[in-house]
Amino acid sequence: MKTIFQIVLWIVCIGLGYLIYRSVTGPIEFKKVKQSRYSDVISNLKDIRDSQEAYRTVNGEFAKDFKTLIAFVETGQYTITQRRDSSYMEFDKTYGIDLLREVTIVDTLGFVKVKDSIFKGSDRYKSMMNVPHAQGNEQFEMKADILDKGGYRAPVFEVKVKKNVVLYDQPKDLIDRENAHISVEEVNGSEIIVGSLNDVSTNGNWPPIYDKKQ
Repeated sequence: MKTIFQIVLWIVCIGLGYLIYRSVTGPIEFKKVKQSRYSDVISNLKDIRDSQEAYRTVNGEFAKDFKTLIAFVETGQYTITQRRDSSYMEFDKTYGIDLLREVTIVDTLGFVKVKDSIFKGSDRYKSMMNVPHAQGNEQFEMKADILDKGGYRAPVFEVKVKKNVVLYDQPKDLIDRENAHISVEEVNGSEIIVGSLNDVSTNGNWPPIYDKKQ
């Protein structure tokens, strides 16, 4: 009976020791996984943002869906221009004399493909809509609209994914804590987002650490 009691006691001690160990190492491991996965997710969001900004430059608005955006990257091109000031003399009938006229001339220098400019030979734009590390085939949620700001109509877009999708296999208590983050050093809220449908902004909600070049 004493031997059985000792065995049970040892099992309990080992179990408590493991729980204490996990309570210390769990958050550390979670942080490593989180930062690694967030880096990949944010890398895709930056590609989407760059593609959207190129789309707006050419079309005056943002793409509403990934099919349109990817097709644009595949075939779209920038027009390279040069602006220069010039002047000439022109006879003015009102005053009866020649007057100096100043104009700005825009010269077209050439064209450059969007995918070469942004992706430099890589075809990763074809899969930028997919959420890295997601369990299934989840894609980012993307919307585009026109925002009226005091009479000024500005194109806006927003791309986002829930943290739960990226951290689906992590401990629930740590995910809940992550979703409640409010800090300048963390990705705040329950989603990773770039752009906004409520403000004229193409910023992301991640801290500067994710903008450092690897």
